[in-house]
Amino acid sequence: MDHPNPRAPESARLRLLTAVSPRKSEGASPTGIVGRSLARQLLAAGDRVRVLAEPDQTHGWPAAVELVAGSITRPPAHAAVFDGVDSVFLAGADPVSARAAMVLARAAGVRRIVVLSSHGPEYEAANPPETWFWLAVEQTVEHSGMEWAHIRPSAVMGAMFEGCYPATGSGWPDTIRSGPVVREALLDSGHYPFIHEDDLAAVAAAALREDAYGGTVIEAVGPPLSTRSRVRSIADAIGGGIATAELSPADGRADWRRRGWPDGAIDVTLYALAEYGERLAELTQWTLDQRPSVREIIGRPLRTYDEWAVENADRFR
Repeated sequence: MDHPNPRAPESARLRLLTAVSPRKSEGASPTGIVGRSLARQLLAAGDRVRVLAEPDQTHGWPAAVELVAGSITRPPAHAAVFDGVDSVFLAGADPVSARAAMVLARAAGVRRIVVLSSHGPEYEAANPPETWFWLAVEQTVEHSGMEWAHIRPSAVMGAMFEGCYPATGSGWPDTIRSGPVVREALLDSGHYPFIHEDDLAAVAAAALREDAYGGTVIEAVGPPLSTRSRVRSIADAIGGGIATAELSPADGRADWRRRGWPDGAIDVTLYALAEYGERLAELTQWTLDQRPSVREIIGRPLRTYDEWAVENADRFR
């Protein structure tokens, strides 16, 4: 449970965070999990925090947050939310409404926009602009006349609890509690990169508060992890064995479809599991080569999946 934070003085800079309902579309990060961690970190640093959150994301915020129920996807209905704001953590935006949000933000005097983006722009650039999603959001922000930074994260460790991408691991809380068992495609060969939600939030805090990251695309990437090692981390954390069964890609697809995952997200999940498994050394080195690195930005080592599993062990029991 969050403890109440003393309110920052009125002279402190005001940060606006946005949070939307969980999305199962490819590349969608859990805006609520990341946002709550970011709010705690910004309050601890002495900032004021306002949150624009969709109705199912209005719970669990620190007491010192100014909470506004609403959606960044309907910006004209919430124009006043930008008043007095220095910088915005734009999470859960969409291409249709992003332009209107940027017009309102600039008119209110907002100085900087930090986008919680995806690795989608790298692939969307090869396709017609009318098909863009993440790239359209990024370019709208870049053309807004305000300072900007884009954060393109790995999958977030806690995404499985909020129902956001990726599909891999999304059914584990239920099957481990009831089994305990994990049934997963590419169980032995699959790898996927993950970042702890607190580390991603720390990157966002730096981008909001520090001038050094203006005009930067930040690759907030954690190391690729094998599916088997993730299961082992959870088993160690709960103090008991977890049975496993490897599914064929077709059976894995059918299982994820039953859980409500769209084919696009399933396609990207299966592709990434296989690609990271086959090119593990190369893609691990790519992660290590990114500058600025997450470790450089946050000033400490990244939190591990073992640590995350211990922190969340009760959710698997």
